[in-house]
Amino acid sequence: MSTTHTQNHAQRHPGTTIEADPDVPTVRIVREFDAPRELVWRAHVEPDLVKQWMGPHSIGMDIDVWDLRTGGEYRYTATRDGEEVAHFYGAVHRVDEHERIVQTFGFEEMPEAVSLDTLFFHELPDGRTRLEALSVVYDFESRAGMLASGMEVGVNEGYDALDDLLAGLKADE
Repeated sequence: MSTTHTQNHAQRHPGTTIEADPDVPTVRIVREFDAPRELVWRAHVEPDLVKQWMGPHSIGMDIDVWDLRTGGEYRYTATRDGEEVAHFYGAVHRVDEHERIVQTFGFEEMPEAVSLDTLFFHELPDGRTRLEALSVVYDFESRAGMLASGMEVGVNEGYDALDDLLAGLKADE
């Protein structure tokens, strides 16, 4: 299994594990957060919070639809310097509050790389949370395209921003 462990340069944020299985076209991402599961969950389902952390630092997000419930959907546009650079969408298949989200993830600019994603929110001791995401794509070529599209940068920078957002949410409690 191909595994990438990353650590923020400033060492302020924990590392993220990104694994590409050599036998199955999947990507598994694991990250722990120093925040309760309910806050990590909120940051994934509330659109005003999602906009503050998701994706690389150089990209903004315009949300068209954000309905994260069983049977819901989402659609958003990534922007850079006010210009549209990518369009993402998906159907929400299952939501088990504070525990799991199952959704598709599509990228209009790479239609062959639609994935089925499952996000697990694990409550850990001391008010911490481990997020595990498993993405399954149709074939290895589609997965290679996802990985080559800058996914690792977006995941790492996004989760670093999520750490910062969660710290602020905890302080506001």
